[in-house]
Amino acid sequence: MMQTHSVDVAIVGGGMVGMATALGLAQAGFEVAVIERFEPQPVDGEPRLRVSAINRASEDWLKALGAWSLLPPERVAPYGAMQVWDKDSLGRIGFTAEQLQQPDLGHIIENEAIAHALWQRSLTQTGLRRFIATPQRVAQGEREAWLTLDDGSMITARLLLAADGANSWLREQSHIPLTFRDYGHHALVATIRTQYPHDGVARQVFLPEGPLALLPLAQPDLCSIVWSLPPAQAEVLSQAEPEAFNAALTVASEARLGCLQLASERATFPLTMRYARDFVRPRLALLGDAAHTIHPLAGQGVNLGFGDSQKLVAVLCGARANDWDIGDLRLLQRYGRARKAAAQEMLAAMDGLRWLFDGVDPVKKGLRDLGLNLVDRAGPLKDRLLRHALGLESTMNGRHRD
Repeated sequence: MMQTHSVDVAIVGGGMVGMATALGLAQAGFEVAVIERFEPQPVDGEPRLRVSAINRASEDWLKALGAWSLLPPERVAPYGAMQVWDKDSLGRIGFTAEQLQQPDLGHIIENEAIAHALWQRSLTQTGLRRFIATPQRVAQGEREAWLTLDDGSMITARLLLAADGANSWLREQSHIPLTFRDYGHHALVATIRTQYPHDGVARQVFLPEGPLALLPLAQPDLCSIVWSLPPAQAEVLSQAEPEAFNAALTVASEARLGCLQLASERATFPLTMRYARDFVRPRLALLGDAAHTIHPLAGQGVNLGFGDSQKLVAVLCGARANDWDIGDLRLLQRYGRARKAAAQEMLAAMDGLRWLFDGVDPVKKGLRDLGLNLVDRAGPLKDRLLRHALGLESTMNGRHRD
């Protein structure tokens, strides 16, 4: 016999953004169900390959949800400075936490560690139910929606949320089209050991073939790299002998951290821009990668997703206070308009940076050298850019939009 569960909000996807949203809503008094195929596991041993640069706004959100304190301290790496430069050039810019009287600029944390901390926090949160299952069918009526799961149960909810990643099942079932663009690059990720200590500095160098980021991990001589490369070059480097890879990486980084050595496996994945035409439909909202994916150039992907989470929780809490229908399209459009604007702003910024730093065109090289050095010397503009990166002063999080 099919068992039916009735909740206010059902979330497909219990990863970082989905579970953060579930916790925020449950803390506000909503009955929430989260459907996730696999329970996140504790992270131990060697660093995982996929990491995120968590900015101040996202950190504050995780603290408000009670998940930040559950992160393993030994896997949380604060960074106090950023250095960005153009290879074989005088163009460079640097940021420090002291400029804004902040303790740090953010933290490099493994995605799996964040997901597990949020899941652990959910175990003690009332009003939140977790289903380790796969959704099979979805249907929608005038006042509620239904999800049928592969374990034979059914969930009814006044609102469905798609937080199930870039290849979202729920988005596809809802026939929401995507704007899609292949960036023509693959990201090569790995953990590397440095000859010199990284000193808690996040570094990014723009190369003719694509940017290379060296993100400091908790150990003073370990960094996570994200190297954007043409697919053929990414494949060659991912299969190269460690000695050859180490040499190529050291040259690409201009040996800022001395000789670099591979300390993990290597992985590559294609870089694509995905942007849902609609972030909301009646009784449905999209969050995180289900709504948008961007180039990892500025490390803002998960921060953009946490901004979605915060905005949607705020909109639904406002609806609850006024006894409005949380699945009403007019209400959900308050979230949709704000977060589409934030995503469009970020996508436009990433496209502009990619164009400016792509290739070896001497005119563009001169422009970027001039621009980097001017911004580096322009105190107010530099401070504003830094505040945007921290999430301290931005429309990116959608909190100041209707």
